[in-house]
Amino acid sequence: MEVNSKSGSNLTKVIWRIETLNAVGDSNGGVTKVTWRIQNFSRIKGRKLCSENFAVGGNKWNIVIYPKGDNNNDHLSVYLDVADSATLPSGWTRFAHYGLAVIDQIDRRNSITKVASAEFKAKELGWGFTSFLARIELNDPKRGYLLNDACLVEVYISTDKTGGLISRELILKTDLDKHETEETDRVTVKAAVDNQKTDRVTITIPPPTRSSCPTVAGEPEVSTEEDMKTFFSSLESELSSSKTVFSRKEAKEALAKVEAALNLTPYSFYLFRNCYPLEKAFIILASFDCSPTTLTIEQKNVLLAMDESIKELAGRADKAKQTKEHFTEKESNKLTLTHTLDHNVTRYMEVESEVKQMEQKLAALHKQVEEAQKKMENMLGEREGIYRRSKEMKVELDALGKEWSEYEANAKVAEEEAKTVEAEWGRMKRFISSIKHKYN
Repeated sequence: MEVNSKSGSNLTKVIWRIETLNAVGDSNGGVTKVTWRIQNFSRIKGRKLCSENFAVGGNKWNIVIYPKGDNNNDHLSVYLDVADSATLPSGWTRFAHYGLAVIDQIDRRNSITKVASAEFKAKELGWGFTSFLARIELNDPKRGYLLNDACLVEVYISTDKTGGLISRELILKTDLDKHETEETDRVTVKAAVDNQKTDRVTITIPPPTRSSCPTVAGEPEVSTEEDMKTFFSSLESELSSSKTVFSRKEAKEALAKVEAALNLTPYSFYLFRNCYPLEKAFIILASFDCSPTTLTIEQKNVLLAMDESIKELAGRADKAKQTKEHFTEKESNKLTLTHTLDHNVTRYMEVESEVKQMEQKLAALHKQVEEAQKKMENMLGEREGIYRRSKEMKVELDALGKEWSEYEANAKVAEEEAKTVEAEWGRMKRFISSIKHKYN
């Protein structure tokens, strides 16, 4: 799908296209490519420029660029943003593998590409690169990043968490497989190349073809040695006349790039490989013949093959580091599990001992409860007996109360009777005593 729109100023025209890369490689069906061509780039007035929204994986995204840098750092800044964050629920997250590219429209192989993965969330709506491409390189007329005042930005997105679907190779390959702008774009590129003042020899960009080479009419079935010498001499002369001539300054810059890359460790180069595009540097070094001692063919072949060797070694270094990190992670996990299990065994034995102690305490408490239960039952029986006896005594006391006046009157009569009896008893005792001497 291709859309034309105007962004910011009426002078700034943008064209963008969305494609699903179903036919790239064996496992890239989940990658969406967005092509964003910004014409009249130098006339952008605002601090930033946002693309139209587009949908990938059920989510809405957009591309944001800062032509003069997000922090005015003399670099083009490029970001991928979640476009519909205001309508998403609290705590939302979005995962994406993504690749960002500013295309060299003269030689796509020199395009600046960066690939990353990120978890987008409410406080991190956008991910990308503040220093994507230096403005001095963006505006360099020898390069095709800003051609005919048009900048071509491409974004590749996959929401598949398995990863590995997006790479620099994929970004460069899509164009070679005709996932590129239309034929009119190629004509525009060639016209712009013809109009720009560069130090290059004539550059042409023919459309890619897949047909095999036709047979030359009248060519003999068996070529003579003289025919072959004549053909290759002519071919060498023709190639030499159309060969791009690189200056000593360009050769020194290319050598500095290669040395800077090799001063890194293989793993560091793998991490920052997009910051060190070396393919063009090796071509310049292999093509430069102004040195006091011209390089041998073998040395040139070594230089041309070194770009792939560096990539291959860096990839192996990354794989080795990942393997070691994986082992370190597993080793740490093993130590953690072993330590935890050891702690669990110790704690299990402690708990087992504590359980036995509690069982003994419970048994002792159970015995005490039984004894207390019996004692309480005895006390309850004794209390019941006291209650019954008290009731009986109360009944008896109440009965005495009713007859008490009678008993009290009888007691007084009995007291008088006792006094009478005692007086009479005393008289008889005195009488006997008075006659006692008569019997002596």
